[in-house]
Amino acid sequence: MKILHSSDWHLGKSLEGQSRLPEQEQFLEDFIRIVEENEIDVVLISGDIYDSGNPPAKAEQMFYDTLKKISKHGERLILVIAGNHDSPERLTAARPLAMEHGIVMAGTPKTIVPEGVYGQHQVIRSGEGFIEVEIHGERAVILLVPFPSEKRLNEFLYDTMSEEDEKQQSYNERIKELFAQLEKEFREDTINLVMAHIFASGVEETGSERSLTLGGSYLADSSVFPKQAQYIALGHIHRMQTVPGTNKRARYSGSPIHFNRKEIPYEKKLLKIEVVPKEPAQITEIPLPIYKPIEVWKCDNYAEALRKCEENSDRACWVYLEIRTDSYITEEQIKELKMWKKDILEITPILPDQEALENELSEEREKSFHELFFDFYKRERGVEPEEELVKLLHSIIAEEEEDAADTTEN
Repeated sequence: MKILHSSDWHLGKSLEGQSRLPEQEQFLEDFIRIVEENEIDVVLISGDIYDSGNPPAKAEQMFYDTLKKISKHGERLILVIAGNHDSPERLTAARPLAMEHGIVMAGTPKTIVPEGVYGQHQVIRSGEGFIEVEIHGERAVILLVPFPSEKRLNEFLYDTMSEEDEKQQSYNERIKELFAQLEKEFREDTINLVMAHIFASGVEETGSERSLTLGGSYLADSSVFPKQAQYIALGHIHRMQTVPGTNKRARYSGSPIHFNRKEIPYEKKLLKIEVVPKEPAQITEIPLPIYKPIEVWKCDNYAEALRKCEENSDRACWVYLEIRTDSYITEEQIKELKMWKKDILEITPILPDQEALENELSEEREKSFHELFFDFYKRERGVEPEEELVKLLHSIIAEEEEDAADTTEN
């Protein structure tokens, strides 16, 4: 079975107010081509399809057009799960129509996918959080774990946990319990796969992910993942990487384009997996082009900055422009620079006494909400915040986000 793993498309995302839809459209064209050229049987998209629960109409149209093209009238099976940026209800609203095109969608960990015909394939068996499918004579059991917030985890585990156990168990323990229940569906005679949108410990964020980890909340270690899974297709982290301690079975495909300056050094790729029952999966990385690079130009003076803008006026790239100067940049100079280079995102004058301060501010801008909160609390109180306080803050933020998503849907 040939599988292609991707995630974190964030369709509709902007950069400093500038739309990324043209770049995302280029990626989707390449994605369709790569699926065809590699004769893929199954496509796994592990969450954060959109950048918000209420995406632009153009973003939704791009997504559904892409699914329709790669499905080839149901010849290819496609599995999609919701991430923390997605509205589960909105993402799965087209499920009845998607079935005829071989598209399986899951919005929450408790999803029961209807059994039956999906395009030219069959969902033979299903239950809360899993499906068994038959594709070209091969069978696969796939565990589907869309973003598991505390609220959704409680809903899934409610019948098997007492109220006291529920209070005492950490998020990591609950995730482990979730996978322990689902893993019972794996068999020796099937291909065994996992799809999940989750933050695993030991991996590196890029700063463009919405933080899920305050004081360790919403963080799962490598021990939670099923040992019988031959491949674990993860979403949430935007840098492609393997989860430590999983024998390279659990992988983030990463986002297909750079979403901020911290991602500049990282290549963007897709993951191709070839697997049969009882054997380790064979994994190949497929590189993606950088459709419109993000660049930081450091210029020693205004004349150099102007010259660089003139020389690169026709080149497609996003620019953060830093100019060393003895005085501030005037409005007229800013207009002149942007006349030559329209894709300047920010112009920062670096004064002689300001360079050290700017470096410090730049570091602050790249910090996650979690890091900023810890720094603020320690600066104000002289000690780090207690774990209970951090968890309380996180639960409030999570509830606000879920309420906001529910309000959007209603």
